[in-house]
Amino acid sequence: MTSRTPAPMAAAAAVGVCFLALPLVGVLVRAPWSDLGRQLTSSSTLTALRISMECSLGALAISIVVGVPLAWLLARREFPGKSVLRALVTVPLVLPPVVGGVALLLAFGRRGLVPLHLAFTTWGAMAAEAFVAMPFLVLTVEGAIASVDDRYEQVAATLGSSPLATFRRVTLPLVMPGLAAGAALAWARALGEFGATITFAGNLPGQTQTLPLDVYATLDRDPSAAVALSLVLLALSAAVLVALRGRWRVSGR
Repeated sequence: MTSRTPAPMAAAAAVGVCFLALPLVGVLVRAPWSDLGRQLTSSSTLTALRISMECSLGALAISIVVGVPLAWLLARREFPGKSVLRALVTVPLVLPPVVGGVALLLAFGRRGLVPLHLAFTTWGAMAAEAFVAMPFLVLTVEGAIASVDDRYEQVAATLGSSPLATFRRVTLPLVMPGLAAGAALAWARALGEFGATITFAGNLPGQTQTLPLDVYATLDRDPSAAVALSLVLLALSAAVLVALRGRWRVSGR
């Protein structure tokens, strides 16, 4: 028999739900529905959306290419400094995005440690988004790999499979749901990134002005357009949540 929920707990939970839901409801209520088509099809909006998609997908590709091997290393190998490496991976999760942008500027700016000159370019916006998004993929995939019984990999090794072939043919298919979930989270985080992007790549229309930066730039001169752009980001975020719903149910059992 399920016990009754204490009234103070229920009241506190209701306040929490309202606190989280009311801002979203505000976007829906204040959205310029009658003029939404024109707002979302303007040249500046379409350009910002294109740049957002290019940069977020590029950041996702970077995260997958280097993040999946990093997740495998953390999940399957023991080595000195492993805890330090895991802490390094998680730093962007707790680091203020503006500080991350400053750090990127000092590392890859015109006078940075590495002379790549990515600052204030589209590639720079992509790098900034990858910096803040990659930990979501690495931690999710690491957890998925750690949950897989390594005896499958050991059997493949006894049959003569190389470590790389074993990862590609055995481990990767087993962790594909976790990889998909991590990729969705990383992409959504990259798409919504603001602080690191504006600090490292600037807010250059047609070059580094992603959709969140366009919302910021539009808010003063045309609040209704900013609300319309916010509605697009809200819809994309909701789509990611719906896509991950089944994954959450499985992990919550």
